[in-house]
Amino acid sequence: MVFENLSNKLQETLRKLKGKGKLTEKDVDAALREVRLALLEADVNFKVVKDFVAKVKERCLGKEVLESLTPGQQVIKIVNDELTRLMGESVAKLNQASSPPTIVMMVGLQGSGKTTSSAKLAHLLKKKNHTPLLVAADIYRPAAIKQLQVLGEQLDVPVFQMGEQDPASTAKAALELAKKNRHDYLIIDTAGRLHIDEELMNELGRMEKAVSPHEILLVVDAMTGQDAVNVAQSFRDKLGLTGVVLTKLDGDTRGGAALSVRAVTGCPVKFAGLGENTDAFEPFHPDRMSSRILGMGDVLTLIEKAQSSFDQKQAQEMERKLRTQQFTLDDFLEQLQQIKKMGPLNQIMEMMPGMGGLGKKLKGMSVDEQQFVRVEAIIKSMTKKERQEPVIINSSRRKRIAAGSGTKVQDVNNLLKQFDMMQKMMKQLGKMEKGKFKGKGKFPFM
Repeated sequence: MVFENLSNKLQETLRKLKGKGKLTEKDVDAALREVRLALLEADVNFKVVKDFVAKVKERCLGKEVLESLTPGQQVIKIVNDELTRLMGESVAKLNQASSPPTIVMMVGLQGSGKTTSSAKLAHLLKKKNHTPLLVAADIYRPAAIKQLQVLGEQLDVPVFQMGEQDPASTAKAALELAKKNRHDYLIIDTAGRLHIDEELMNELGRMEKAVSPHEILLVVDAMTGQDAVNVAQSFRDKLGLTGVVLTKLDGDTRGGAALSVRAVTGCPVKFAGLGENTDAFEPFHPDRMSSRILGMGDVLTLIEKAQSSFDQKQAQEMERKLRTQQFTLDDFLEQLQQIKKMGPLNQIMEMMPGMGGLGKKLKGMSVDEQQFVRVEAIIKSMTKKERQEPVIINSSRRKRIAAGSGTKVQDVNNLLKQFDMMQKMMKQLGKMEKGKFKGKGKFPFM
């Protein structure tokens, strides 16, 4: 879960206020003391914490709270507003070149995730019908060039490299190729070090001078905590830093970097990495992140994930099958695979308003890849008739299916039980469609 410890403590503190019919200055002070501790424990910069708490307190002691009929909810709204302001208020988009390509330099320390973030950014742009070109300019880390080539091949994004030649020359040659082949984005994966040194900065400076990038994005591992802000400040002072990419936000991190980096450096967080998959990379929305931290959900991101994972025609066909009760085990498998594309189950639950608690109970759970493999194996071990009419699957058939799929009879029983429950639910929806919801054209819950 994103910012798990911070999120839990803030939600618990604010939950205590919700039950109070009237708030006093003493109540506000006690709550803000806990908020201050939670932020400091999350590795948020102490100056940022001081400023944040002061602004929240000023607003909380105003008329909008003390004279409100729902003071607890007003405090939550104020904390949400101030968290959003702290992280940047609005989405910071990539700068655009007046004439393509837009050049993006990815910089940062070794191990922060520059190479994978470069590939993820290229993938995100490609999904929006852009034509990115990746540039392998890290000539020091073993297999860095090969890693980018493998990722580029997986994503069907071209990768330019010139072996161990000077990175500035490589970047310049890549720019010429991008112009020639009409790539509208040039993403340069640069070298990193275990620490900031003069040699690294000089090399990045030469590369900046050679290609004049429109964006210099600092890739920061969110799990490095307070040090992430120090790194960001150093890069900002020595390069024309334009933004930050936070990686590993899905880890068990205290998350203070995300809350501090914007306020301390003045550089907006432009993207966030929320997992290892190439799809687990998205524009950073301060307002949505604030809502998730406070357990208020993130419906817009959930909708976007669903839209990118589900095909419209498939969804319409599935609705027809559900309406006419023609939902088969083949369809069941297809739906599970679509849900899998949306990401870990606990992250999905976090995005649903009021479901944050359930998301916490699912901590550590994700859409298990092996479980999907087992389900697929079980269904594919059935005959066509068995998939269409699972009611005919008796004891001997279950043993055969289990043997054919390399699973246990209990696994087959569990799958059939789940499917039977789903079919019963569809029948109920069908009755509602014919009765109370007749004429609406769609199931009420779809």
